[in-house]
Amino acid sequence: MFEQAFRNIDDVLRKEAGCTTELDYTEQSSWLLFLKYLAGLEEDKATEAALDGKKYSYILDKPYRWETWAAPKGKDGQLDHNQTMVGDDLIIFINQKLFPYLLAFKARATGPDTIEYKIGEIFGEIKNKIQSGYNLREIIDHIDELRFRSQTEKHELSHLYEAKIKNMGNAGRNGGEYYTPRPLIRAMIQVVQPKIGERIYDGACGSAGFLCEAFVYLTNKDKLKVADWQVLQTRTFYGKEKKSLAYVIAIMNLILHGIEAPNIIHTNTLAENLADIQEKDRHDVVLANPPFGGKERPEVQQNFPIRTGETAFLFLQHFIKILKAGGRGGVVIKNTFLSNTDNASVSLRKLLLENCNLHTVLDCPGGTFQGAGVKTVVLFFEKGTKTRKVWYYQLDPGRNLGKTNPLNDDDLAEFVKLQKMFADSAKSWSVDAKTIDQTTFDLSVKNPTGGEEIIHRTPKKIMEEIAALDAESAEVLENIKALLL
Repeated sequence: MFEQAFRNIDDVLRKEAGCTTELDYTEQSSWLLFLKYLAGLEEDKATEAALDGKKYSYILDKPYRWETWAAPKGKDGQLDHNQTMVGDDLIIFINQKLFPYLLAFKARATGPDTIEYKIGEIFGEIKNKIQSGYNLREIIDHIDELRFRSQTEKHELSHLYEAKIKNMGNAGRNGGEYYTPRPLIRAMIQVVQPKIGERIYDGACGSAGFLCEAFVYLTNKDKLKVADWQVLQTRTFYGKEKKSLAYVIAIMNLILHGIEAPNIIHTNTLAENLADIQEKDRHDVVLANPPFGGKERPEVQQNFPIRTGETAFLFLQHFIKILKAGGRGGVVIKNTFLSNTDNASVSLRKLLLENCNLHTVLDCPGGTFQGAGVKTVVLFFEKGTKTRKVWYYQLDPGRNLGKTNPLNDDDLAEFVKLQKMFADSAKSWSVDAKTIDQTTFDLSVKNPTGGEEIIHRTPKKIMEEIAALDAESAEVLENIKALLL
């Protein structure tokens, strides 16, 4: 049922003049999903308070609650069409009353970790792009079909929302900015092994994929106590995000995974001066895929000991600084970081090797990130001890990765297994830190076995890959045609 509702919502949004891309579809459905979720949360809390003989103080005033303006019901529990706004009346209410009311919450919230602050922040960043009050009414009716009550319902909704984020990531050449392949994230988490009670951080959290998957990993542990759930809800997951749309999606994604008031701050992480980070600000685990290729202004670069315009290099300094002593990191970065000869790259590799134990480098093939078109590596390190040995693994799924043939969990199973023992194989090897050039600190991936095992593909396998590439090309052409019409 939920899947059909999501399809119906997107079908209506495709007819809407104000929404033209997958990014718009995700953004517009997100603010409506959030308000529907908030209505269910308030209803549950009101019921709990009543059972305890207490009165619940609602966050939203009655005229702005979902059941008042979006889905007023009659005594029979059905939509009361006499009270239901539609057309221009609905658009005027949304744009001139509801959004300004919700935006005002930010100013009176007691802190950024409250649901009130999240309400104000979200509705300060998002604008209603749905111009037709009739389309909006149809979308609201579909949203109203959704329920967020049970863990099963939240689980199903979180999967559907993740699919929307994936489609959004695949929609343009900036796909990697919004979507890190979940199999890669899950493998990184298995290497870093976060524990309940540790603070997990992503300072460039995008759609919060790392934090959501870490939540799934920790909640799959046996025999969680009530206190454990409380720690997971309030004192485990922390993120920062600069871009408005990504911030809103991150909040909604974490909510759908089961975290009521996510600790996500809408800010430019790199605007923080590294010298201002204190012990209370530090975290046990960093998991991140910071944006690369960006160019930061000189005033931002001044916040860092190693000054460079490359966004990802500034983020790596931030992550090293914000980890506690003994903290662990798993960070995706462009593979050219390993061998660039500019002063910033050399200095940053020196800092990493001398201040952290860089124990593992995962070399990812091209096509890992849909639409990003760059090769990446994942750096795994522990802060506070010098690097003695680096274990490399050259990921080779034995096929070309693409939109119709993406990375999967099986592709990373051998990496996860061998990494536990730092075992040598045709795809993995170790390098003693003493042999690393002490002037360039070059960390290039150079497989001493001469490369990967030769994989002889059968004619059937070759034909299947050609067919997959043809299908991908056909889809791209159809998308281009659709844009031109």
